Amino acid sequence: MADVGTWNPEQPVTLDEPVMARLCGADAELDAPALGFAPDEVSRYAPIMRLAAAVWAEKALTLPVERIESLIRVLTVAEMKLPGWEANARSPVVPLVAELKRRGAYEKALTTWIKAHTTNRFLPHGNLMDRL
Repeated sequence: MADVGTWNPEQPVTLDEPVMARLCGADAELDAPALGFAPDEVSRYAPIMRLAAAVWAEKALTLPVERIESLIRVLTVAEMKLPGWEANARSPVVPLVAELKRRGAYEKALTTWIKAHTTNRFLPHGNLMDRL
């Protein structure tokens, strides 16, 4: 019999491929309740919003532009819709946007989209005090 994985709430969430694939998959369901996440997924993945910016920045180095843009959309909407996903200035959207800018791949239209889908005043650029 194959081992069945279980979720341990004490086990930290990592940005491994299955997690990234699930997050990016939610990009097609931005208008769906809970972005298509099951209730257990909402609580299981919520801690990703509190991972350090450096963790997200490192992960972004390995991702293609399309996947970074997908994550930006999903995490922007998730913060507004899903309980426990609030991140404010620590939002992973900030380091993801920074990576697109570093690559010269950030389009201003994405700023307009982000602003239209969030009330987080720190998106997309982060806390001004952190940039001084």
